[in-house]
Amino acid sequence: MPETLPILYRDEHIVAIDKPAKLLVHRSEIDRHETRFAIQILRDQILRDQIGQKVWPAHRLDRGTSGILLFGLNPEIASLLGRQFAEGQVSKRYLAVVRGHPPENGSIDHPLTRQRDDYEFQGERSSQEAQAALTHFRRLASIELPVEVDRYPVSRYALLELEPVTGRKHQLRRHLKHIAHPIIGDATYGKGRHNRYFAETLGCDRLLLACTQLGFSHPVDGRSIKLKCPPGDSFAALLERFDWPLAQ
Repeated sequence: MPETLPILYRDEHIVAIDKPAKLLVHRSEIDRHETRFAIQILRDQILRDQIGQKVWPAHRLDRGTSGILLFGLNPEIASLLGRQFAEGQVSKRYLAVVRGHPPENGSIDHPLTRQRDDYEFQGERSSQEAQAALTHFRRLASIELPVEVDRYPVSRYALLELEPVTGRKHQLRRHLKHIAHPIIGDATYGKGRHNRYFAETLGCDRLLLACTQLGFSHPVDGRSIKLKCPPGDSFAALLERFDWPLAQ
């Protein structure tokens, strides 16, 4: 049986899917040995029922992040959608599980230096200055477990709703680290002991970050489109285990 991806929305111009965690959007130098990509799977999936249809990503999600991923069905549509992302016209909501108990709500206004992949060209005019970055957050739920994961006799975790206003690379992961509440499962910016506890004891070995809501204007007719997608797989199982809300 050929692999398929859950389609959340589709018309003759755009398609949106629920990207699983650990799936790359497209072929990348990050992992030359990877053979599965969202673009390839979706293209093959559409080709089976509509000959000649390819897809072009309008934005990107980190490999570990799951949730709503938007594609254009031609390069022009993808470019128009991408411009909405670049100009901050797309509303985005994420769910994340973090270490500790952050405030009930707040904003992280912290500039981030531009991050480039090792293979990305850097010209003489490439700026190394930090770029403005803003994230709003709201705490939806919290829990205190009677287990000593780090150096305390109890361990605290929280479920956050995140709204990135800007779109810097790894913004949410870097911002949560900046306020000392890293996202669980983040091997780069998180805490190894907590990541291992969730993977080995709670059966959740993924980055606990998911894009659950996306709002944008249709690039052809201007309609307002709002998509929702609650987290699935081990993320959903963890929320149920902690008796936390699946979506808001």
